[in-house]
Amino acid sequence: MKNMNIYLRVTILLFSFSLFLSTELPAQFLSEQTIKLDKALRLIDSYYVDSVNQNSLVEDAIIAVLKDLDPHSVYISKEEVKEMNEPLVGNFEGIGIQFNLLFDTIFVISPISGGPSEKLGIRPGDRIIVIDGENVAGVKISNNGVRERLLGKKGTKVKVSIKRRGVQELLDFTITRDKIPIFSLDASYMVNKETGYLRFNRFSATTMKEFSEAIGDLHNRGMESLILDLRGNGGGLLDAAVNMADEFLEKGKLIVYMKGSKLPQQDFIATSRGENENGRVVVLVDEGSASSSEIVTGAIQDWDRGLVIGRRSFGKGLVQRPYYLPDGSVIRLTIARYYTPSGRLIQKSYEEGYDDYLNDMNNRFSHGELISADSIHFPDSLKYYTKINKRPVYGGGGIMPDIFVPMDTTVNYSYFNALVRKGIITNFVLSFVDKNRKRIETDYLKFSSYKSGFEVDKEMLDHLLEMADSDGLKRNEKAFASAQERIQLTIKALIARDIWDMSEYFEIMNTGDDGFQKAVKVLEDRSLFDQRLAEK
Repeated sequence: MKNMNIYLRVTILLFSFSLFLSTELPAQFLSEQTIKLDKALRLIDSYYVDSVNQNSLVEDAIIAVLKDLDPHSVYISKEEVKEMNEPLVGNFEGIGIQFNLLFDTIFVISPISGGPSEKLGIRPGDRIIVIDGENVAGVKISNNGVRERLLGKKGTKVKVSIKRRGVQELLDFTITRDKIPIFSLDASYMVNKETGYLRFNRFSATTMKEFSEAIGDLHNRGMESLILDLRGNGGGLLDAAVNMADEFLEKGKLIVYMKGSKLPQQDFIATSRGENENGRVVVLVDEGSASSSEIVTGAIQDWDRGLVIGRRSFGKGLVQRPYYLPDGSVIRLTIARYYTPSGRLIQKSYEEGYDDYLNDMNNRFSHGELISADSIHFPDSLKYYTKINKRPVYGGGGIMPDIFVPMDTTVNYSYFNALVRKGIITNFVLSFVDKNRKRIETDYLKFSSYKSGFEVDKEMLDHLLEMADSDGLKRNEKAFASAQERIQLTIKALIARDIWDMSEYFEIMNTGDDGFQKAVKVLEDRSLFDQRLAEK
């Protein structure tokens, strides 16, 4: 029976493929194979011992075989087609996560910045197991089923239980749904008199409009160098990435190219419209920077236009194209790979199978890569050279930074994470701001005075601990002391977000961010910047 199911999946998938690849396959092959597969389906429908739901069988077959092709070729049912681009345009109301269904489990790709899930500490890689008391893991829930359970009117609540790697028990969250604006720009501000800062969370239809307005404002305020923060940016629209890279490169320079066995090479070339071709640039990346983020980063690095600081990026270099099937469903099929100007393929290997591909982040941690750059080794076969200074760079799995920033493992964040996960810090800040908003706005007429003058004092911390006690969170004095600075910084940043906006939140948080601080240091020292850009 198992072999029979595999055979059916393969044959039905090939039959489905023939519906939209008819212009790419020899007519004789299509004729013979279509007749053969059509007869097999008719035989199953007419004579199989049990009744067969052919719609379900076809969809299961497509999903199963696409999974075996590569990790990014996916099937989208006709019910889900309308919603598949929602993270790139518009607004919606819900819990604020980007998710995927992996191993029949709801896998959090990333919480949407500023949304209710992000505020409670839900993380990329979390797996949602229970929603409002209903088990949703291992029950073949659909994307539409997830959305029906998690989307809802602003102010309504949903309870979820999450499985987090490294944590034995399920973690319970009560999330209050909210309106989720889908902006791609998280923050824009001047770090000092010369350095500007931009942080993007995705590449969407609004990205370049947001970019142009923000960077224009920074130029008007005297910006001469820029920190472009793409950490945690999982990608999005190719055009937005190409257009952003174009802003930094001179006319005629290659930004990225793509090619596949059925697709002729297509080059994307910088135009004359770029208004940011001068001035020093640092790009911040980490293991959550993928796809379009890697296109921008790769172009800037390969042309020695700026320095890359952080940790190795995700490694997603496959290009998908949607193909509509007769019933309105879509197959997003990988048709090509994209390459940086030096010729690097950024896509990480998936030769060891789907499961190993998904566990890549855990493998990076266990191998020590997130802690030490010395743990990362690339063979000479993956070595390439930048276009101007001929610096060695490597393909085969993400963008390696020019300056490595290890993950901070020196602090015990267990108690801090529990405070965030249970919403205690968020509730404390909401209560504090509700009681003290007028005083804060009176005492700190400008954000700059708040940033330099406001302190999260012992009285506030004692109140926070009392709230944690009343919520049933067991005290851990040692863990609290270890993470106290982080707790104070987070509270101060969240208050700033409530009083001002997201830019002010990141301006506070970045004061305790090692990658950001390294970027500022290297930009302030022109000789150091030039030296690192010329190192071989």
